[in-house]
Amino acid sequence: MTLERPLRITFQGLPSSPAVEDRIRREVGRLQRYFDRLVGCSVVVEAPHQHSRKGQLYEIGIELRVPGGPPLVVGRAHHDRHAHADVMVAVRDAFAAARRRLQDHASKLRVDVKNHQPPDHGCVRYVDCLGRHGFIETPTGTEVYFHANALLDVEIEDVEVGDEVRFFVHPGEGAKGPQASWVRRIGKHHPGPLPGPTA
Repeated sequence: MTLERPLRITFQGLPSSPAVEDRIRREVGRLQRYFDRLVGCSVVVEAPHQHSRKGQLYEIGIELRVPGGPPLVVGRAHHDRHAHADVMVAVRDAFAAARRRLQDHASKLRVDVKNHQPPDHGCVRYVDCLGRHGFIETPTGTEVYFHANALLDVEIEDVEVGDEVRFFVHPGEGAKGPQASWVRRIGKHHPGPLPGPTA
């Protein structure tokens, strides 16, 4: 599954390592299987400080981009774990923390949909299958961006201009304005049950 934004891996204070990069890419793939609407991911691998009082421990910073909201940041504060003298262990633990952040995010989305905001209704105005995104027009004329990863039960190749959809707009705005965290295509007369976002 391809991210909307390319994965960025940065090494600070040490040369790049194909083995570490491969491990990070596999961990990102696991995150996508857990949360298939992940838009982008940036990872910083920082070498141990030679004169740190906390010892020579690797620090891993992760920034997760999700639809319609600010990035989810997993900090590099793992100083209390001596096992992080091994960079692979530090990577493993950082991504475990990232999965917990995504779990919390997905849970919040479900609560927002269930308790606070009903799904919106609109029609697909534009679809870019190659770019894997599109725009929905609401009855008030507002345009809402959606990525292919937000679609439920349908592939973007099967979505057409004019299709009626129900969708949920995540609080806040993305780079392209309001952004749907999930989108479901509906029939004109039989919309059926409405879902909450899936993790």
